[in-house]
Amino acid sequence: MSSELKWDWAGVMPAITTPFDETGEVDYAFLSEHAVWLVDNGATGIIPCGSLGEGATLSFEEKQRVIDTLVRAVGHRVPVIPGIAAASTQEAGRLAATASVMGAKGLMVLPPYIHKGPFHEMESHVEAVMAATDLPCMLYNNPAAYGVDFPPGWIADLADRQERLKAVKDSSGDARRITAVKSLVGDRLALFAGLDDMVVEAVRQGAVGWVAGLVHAFPEESVSLFDNALHGIHDPVAAMKADEIYRWFLPMLRLDCVPEFVQLIKLVQQEVNRGSEMVRSPRMPAIGSLRESALSIIRAAMECRPELQGSGETS
Repeated sequence: MSSELKWDWAGVMPAITTPFDETGEVDYAFLSEHAVWLVDNGATGIIPCGSLGEGATLSFEEKQRVIDTLVRAVGHRVPVIPGIAAASTQEAGRLAATASVMGAKGLMVLPPYIHKGPFHEMESHVEAVMAATDLPCMLYNNPAAYGVDFPPGWIADLADRQERLKAVKDSSGDARRITAVKSLVGDRLALFAGLDDMVVEAVRQGAVGWVAGLVHAFPEESVSLFDNALHGIHDPVAAMKADEIYRWFLPMLRLDCVPEFVQLIKLVQQEVNRGSEMVRSPRMPAIGSLRESALSIIRAAMECRPELQGSGETS
């Protein structure tokens, strides 16, 4: 019997946080445990080394060990899909090639760190990274964070030129972008919501997946929200359930959409005993009014946590 993992670009895939101990070193033991817990609770893939994973602060060697840890922990159950970003195209390509050897099943390709040049340079970078691997790739579009916007027409052209492109994570914050890409590529590319507070809108416009943040603290609610939103396209009862969960979840989901999202999501994890708020400097844990506001939101949500009775999927 073949041991090859069967998977699709679909479902809730956590952009997994990188846990640090009190000395600032990666806590690989907790990383492994946390990934198993997420998969046990319905995650369909694990995406390390991205923005939420503080990938820009990780050394090449740390990224390798993070990928290896996750492949060993859950790689037989779901795909590990590392975020591929670096200051140089050369290093990004080297990481892409290394990830394949280490057992990753796909890659999430980001623009380069630091450099924000003209579009033709960003285009060349993305294509060079995809050319460095034999793995299927997800393109990550986040104009606010990375200073480049990959427009729908260009994405459609890239899909024609580059057979490795299989999915797009959109964090533009504009649900119309999902509609625009979908109208050009149809089902050739799997479209993913990239911001937590737009997931239902994205699903209703054609997204089939969600690269999620608050899933780290609330995986059952995240999976139920996504599944009900997806099935709610054809089932009014599931649509109502999705809206009910979304209303409860939105104040916390919006913590994913501010500059301090890494600190705040880790603070949520700490509040529900699923990790600590330790971040790697120059980041520091949230302080002052930002912290107090977040804690108020988290604790209010915990007091009225919904009772889940399964997704809208029928047997």
